[in-house]
Order: sequence, then C-alpha cells, then structure tokens
Amino acid sequence: MATVRDLRAKAGEEPITMLTAYDAPTAEIVDEAGVDVVLVGDSVGNARLGYETTVPVTVDGIAHHVGAVSRAVEDALVVADMPFLSFGVDEKDSLENAGRMLKEEGAHAVKLESGPHTVDLTEKMVQLGIPVMAHLGLTPQRVNQYGGYPRQGTDQDEAERILDLARAHEDAGAFSLVLEHVPSNLAAEITEAIDIPTIGIGAGPHCDGQVLVLTDAVGLSEWSPSFSKQFGNVREEMETAVGDYVAAVDSGEFPAEEHSHEEADLDDLY
Repeated sequence: MATVRDLRAKAGEEPITMLTAYDAPTAEIVDEAGVDVVLVGDSVGNARLGYETTVPVTVDGIAHHVGAVSRAVEDALVVADMPFLSFGVDEKDSLENAGRMLKEEGAHAVKLESGPHTVDLTEKMVQLGIPVMAHLGLTPQRVNQYGGYPRQGTDQDEAERILDLARAHEDAGAFSLVLEHVPSNLAAEITEAIDIPTIGIGAGPHCDGQVLVLTDAVGLSEWSPSFSKQFGNVREEMETAVGDYVAAVDSGEFPAEEHSHEEADLDDLY
C-alpha cells in the first residue's frame, strides 16, 4: 500500500501518476493499472452527478464515493477531495469532516483547494495525523468568483502569490501540491522551489507528476479541457454495446437458450 512518504520520495526521482475515480469497479481498474494516487475528486459533481460545477457536492456525497473507492483499492494512495465549504469556515467542522474521510471511509489523505485561509488549517490537520495535499492555481470551487475557469498565475504578481502560497503550504506540512491551469514555466519554477512533489493538470510537463479526470482520460465525456488528452474512446464503446443490447432484445436474439434454463420438476405446475 502506497503512503504519503512514498509519494514524497518520488519528487524529482520518478513521475507520479494520479487519476480520479468515483466507484469501486473504476477504482479497481485504475489501481490495477499501477496509478500511484487515486483521487476521489469533487469533480464527481460534474463528471458523474449531472451538476454544472463541483459546488453542489456535499460531505456526505463525497464520503459515499470515498468509501466505495477505498474498498476497491489495494495499492494506490487514496485521496479524498474535500468539497466546497466543508473546510475553512469553522476549524472544528473542518477537522471533523476531513478526519471522517480517513477514520470512516478509508482514505489515506485529503486534498484542499488552497489559499491563505488553508495554511494554518493544513498545519493543524497534519498535527492531528491528517495528511494534506494542497491545490493551487485554478481552484474550481471558486467558479462563481472567477466567472468561469480562467488560467491562473499569468502576471508577475499572481505568479509570485502562488509561489509564496506553495512555500507556505509546504512549511505547514502538506505532502504534495496540485497545480492546475497555470503557465508551465510557473509550474517549473514552483517545482524547483519546493521539496514536496508537484502534480500538474494543465500545468505543463515540468511537474513531478500529472493528474487527469478519469472521464476525460478514457474518453467517456463528450467534452474535455484543452489541456487534457483522451487515451481511449469509452463513450463510443458504451454506445455500441448498449445499442447492440437494445437491438438484441428487440429482435429476440437475447436472451438465447444458453442464457436461461428449464427446471424439469416444475412441469406439473398449473
């Protein structure tokens, strides 16, 4: 079983792979493929639950998915993505919500969409034994503040702010840092400046690792961000399989004789 210490040791040594998963069958596939980290992302909101954003995802909702994933994973590090307003409002609630993911649902760590307000909280969580993955750059829970999903760190002041926050979260005890939708040269500078591993999504090739939303990576979604890549076409495969099923039932081809059985002892029923 991977640990946060194992992940930290990979920084600058070997690439880190991270993918999202939201259910047991998918998590099993991801784990067996050798992915280092399985992120139970709040992206479940728009990737699987039909919401337009991640904002509506609840603590109970993410806990449900974290438990399913944890039960299926044997080797990868399982990280629970803490949803909007589940942390940073009240320290006691923040700690209880994050602790629940480890104590009740089997996660090994939590991820916080980070900012100045999460530095002290990160330190407190780590002191209590809750490993924290920080997340800077584009933080999707702020979609209503951003008015969309714009690239972050594109001017000098903003880039320096992100770098300062990266250092602050490392000092607070975060074991890794996700950098989302920032210029690749900024991601390279941050990766060089801190000792904990950086994991990029839309942040270029210079991070210590990469993360994608699974539905984008396998081609299940109709649309994916420009910084993503589809490594398969699962949507097309599913459409073909479901279409073939409907056609087989309509034609009477399914179920065939081999898909059912008769019980001789029932011949006398009336």
